[in-house]
Amino acid sequence: MEGPWAGTWTNPDLFSQACAVALITVGVAGHMLLNQTVSQGATSGFLVPVVIIAVGAFLFLVAFVGCCGACKENYCLMMTFAIFLSLIMLVEVATGIAGYMLRNKMNSELNKTFREKMQDYPKNNHTALFLDGVQHDFKCCGAANYTDWESISLMPKDRVPDSCCRNVTQDCGNKFKVEDIYTEGCVEKFGAWLRKNVLVVAGVALGIAAVEALGVVLACCLVKSIRSGYEVM
Repeated sequence: MEGPWAGTWTNPDLFSQACAVALITVGVAGHMLLNQTVSQGATSGFLVPVVIIAVGAFLFLVAFVGCCGACKENYCLMMTFAIFLSLIMLVEVATGIAGYMLRNKMNSELNKTFREKMQDYPKNNHTALFLDGVQHDFKCCGAANYTDWESISLMPKDRVPDSCCRNVTQDCGNKFKVEDIYTEGCVEKFGAWLRKNVLVVAGVALGIAAVEALGVVLACCLVKSIRSGYEVM
């Protein structure tokens, strides 16, 4: 039995698969970013990207089931698709809300992690590259301010990393002048950037959920059409 809905449903199914790939990509990127900036497991916000990855993977499978159900106009497959798509939509809405609610809790964990990385700065090149990148890109120095570098045991008292300098040159942080360096801390600036991006992720999740709501409506219409066809037969 071939019906008019089969062709109509193909594109939304492909779009659902594209959304699934996008969710997985966003989740992986968010996980990698938090893994660098916040101690793993230290905050419930760390679970948000993991949930996004899991939802994206499950959405991909559900979209495949929906595609098969639409092509074969199979009542059971389409009912399964509609039910699971509804559940995914609810999870995405909950994830988006959770990300929004948890965004302000990151600062304390970010501050703790940033200070730990500062202690590791003189002896770990990977950590040094990361902190130098943050200080240069966000035009900041230290966690709360530039004086935080005075507490680093392996750093001379009259020195800050060269990445704190307004005009970066070799050894510009040695015996620095305050007017030549960035004095604001990185935690607040970097934290604001993280919170902004969490809002973007939450917005993407809610936007995809809205599209999926349309998918649920179309799936229900197709189920009704298939059922009507069975009754005629």
